Amino acid sequence: MTPEPDDPFSIVGLDQPNAARIYDCLLGGGHSFAADRAAADQLVQAVPGARDAARANRAFLARAVRYAIGYDIIQFLDLGAGIPAAGSTHEVARRLTPHARVVYVDRDPVAVTCAEQLLDGDPYTGAVQSDLRDIHTVLADAVTTRLLDFTQPVAVLMVAVLHFVPGDAASITRTLADVLPPGSLLIISHSTAEPTELNDPTTQLVTSVYAGTPTPLCLRSRTQILDLFDGFALAGPGLVTVDQWRPETNTTDPPIPGFLAGVGHRERPPATVSAPRALSRARNAPHIKQPSRTTASHTPALANRL
Repeated sequence: MTPEPDDPFSIVGLDQPNAARIYDCLLGGGHSFAADRAAADQLVQAVPGARDAARANRAFLARAVRYAIGYDIIQFLDLGAGIPAAGSTHEVARRLTPHARVVYVDRDPVAVTCAEQLLDGDPYTGAVQSDLRDIHTVLADAVTTRLLDFTQPVAVLMVAVLHFVPGDAASITRTLADVLPPGSLLIISHSTAEPTELNDPTTQLVTSVYAGTPTPLCLRSRTQILDLFDGFALAGPGLVTVDQWRPETNTTDPPIPGFLAGVGHRERPPATVSAPRALSRARNAPHIKQPSRTTASHTPALANRL
């Protein structure tokens, strides 16, 4: 990608790699600059399975979205969404219900601009440029309030993002536990390392790559990641590697190390309703509830926020 005159991308520092654009590179996307591609190459050299891990993380997102729809949730708040790529939240959700509503949030102007261009004219999807650490600002944004009805359950995705948030990331998820209505979901994947692994040469190589971005890598232990679900009840199989969370096919491949994932319910799911049963119901029932804040015929196209 090369910025043209008056292109909003030209305001972005091209010499500094960015985590969202590095991830886009690993997924095979085209929304990146030379610095991002060089950083992605360094990651692959340090961890040859980095591209596989990125794809496994994207596959986890898809399974988690389908799981949410299995509980009749059709509203999604994707925090730290990065650059939309194949298999993004709205694409997965729309395959099961055409009126799923999705708000993408990212602090990176390139990610938001790409999302706005992709979603232009889509009345059920929007993009917000904001920092997820200021969750109240995200929730109060005009795009968020237009598309999402917080009197109804919402699935909040924080997929491969909280490991770029230093300090007390659990305070963000505790705030979400306070504001989300019963029946909502918290979907998280997170890079991990135990304290004894932080001095491992490979771990240090990976962290050094992200040290050159605006968002250095902040690895957390399994216990610290579990703390992010405080106020939520973990769905089975609990906190596992991204490829082991409710896989849809049997595989003999070894688990992908260093990347954990889980889904928490704002309240425990009814013991009499399994996700597969609910998913079948959501596919076949024409009466899935829709948020009432707006209608397709009265929703304007998104304005460029840059």
